[in-house]
Amino acid sequence: MNDAIPLGRPTTGEAEIEAVRAVLDSGWLAGQGPVGRQFEAEFAEVVGAPHARALNNCTAGLHLAYLSLGAAPGDEVIVADYTYPATAHAVLYCGATPRFADVLPNTGLVDPASVASLVGERTVGIVGVDTLGQPADWDELGSIARSRGLWLVEDAACAAGATYADRSAGHPSLADVATFSLHGRKGITSGEGGVVTTGHEDIDSFVGSRLSFGVESALSRSGSEVLPIPVFASLGWNYKLSDIAAAVAQVQLGRLDSIIKGRARAAAGYAELLGGSELFELPAVAEGRTHPYQTYALTIAAEVDRDLMAVRLRELGIGCNIGTFACHLQPVYGTSDRCPVSADLFARHLAIPMHAELSDADVERVSAAVIDTAATCLR
Repeated sequence: MNDAIPLGRPTTGEAEIEAVRAVLDSGWLAGQGPVGRQFEAEFAEVVGAPHARALNNCTAGLHLAYLSLGAAPGDEVIVADYTYPATAHAVLYCGATPRFADVLPNTGLVDPASVASLVGERTVGIVGVDTLGQPADWDELGSIARSRGLWLVEDAACAAGATYADRSAGHPSLADVATFSLHGRKGITSGEGGVVTTGHEDIDSFVGSRLSFGVESALSRSGSEVLPIPVFASLGWNYKLSDIAAAVAQVQLGRLDSIIKGRARAAAGYAELLGGSELFELPAVAEGRTHPYQTYALTIAAEVDRDLMAVRLRELGIGCNIGTFACHLQPVYGTSDRCPVSADLFARHLAIPMHAELSDADVERVSAAVIDTAATCLR
């Protein structure tokens, strides 16, 4: 359908094309190059962190973040359940075991009380998630982590541009490490990519070397007056972000404020047109947060068939999908943890189109389709 309204769309233009052309002309296309270094410095400044490292995706960032904090076989890591499974997959990559904490019904953010109830002798850390872009309750999570001697990671995959108590997502006062995604559906994108931010120099050094096979970057070695032969003293991975992708991400970072404003404008339009229905609830924004609306998820009433509603909206050219996943229900984890609120949101959330390119007419068309379709999908 030519006039379809997609679920998500990146905001890109000639500036990204010119940035890629400049990298191609420079001859340095590989990862950890000069453009990547510039992007890291600018990202760190935006979130207010001393250190930032660009990687090929957020999952790689989570893997290295957990390893930098010592996650190992025999350990348990408490993970917010309502999230894309990458958050917990990276725990398995370390040989540790994820334990799943339930979430709050109004926001989908991890419930600090559920986190506290899971802390045991094998627990080493907590992973909170900025669910669908909205920051978690970081002060409460930090209090639990400090009182139990645990590390704390912020999965900020969807949260570029978000704020918590006047601090940016990824700010080092919120957690020991934060990880961002630059996937195509995120607020800013390089197609695929990720960023790790931290206030700890040792964590930054660990991530910086391990994302490049465990050795210093080629760019760092390039100014040596002798032949710089790297020594592979520790195991690392090939998690570098190419300078081509970094160039796109750098331009995107400069667009961040306007992208957030565009999404906020669309969210305000939805709130005006969709508010008050008994067939679905609008997303709630917790106090003291700036929600970047990476995803705009309605909570569909139990008497409405969410899946049928999604199919019919797609037939009308309206992009839609689930919100995210209740990880504890995924067979890969084989867990006995139960998270009933997360499971309920997994069954009832419906994400509708959300991106900075939505026009007022798009918002009106989507809203009308949602209202009409919900009424035709009663069980």
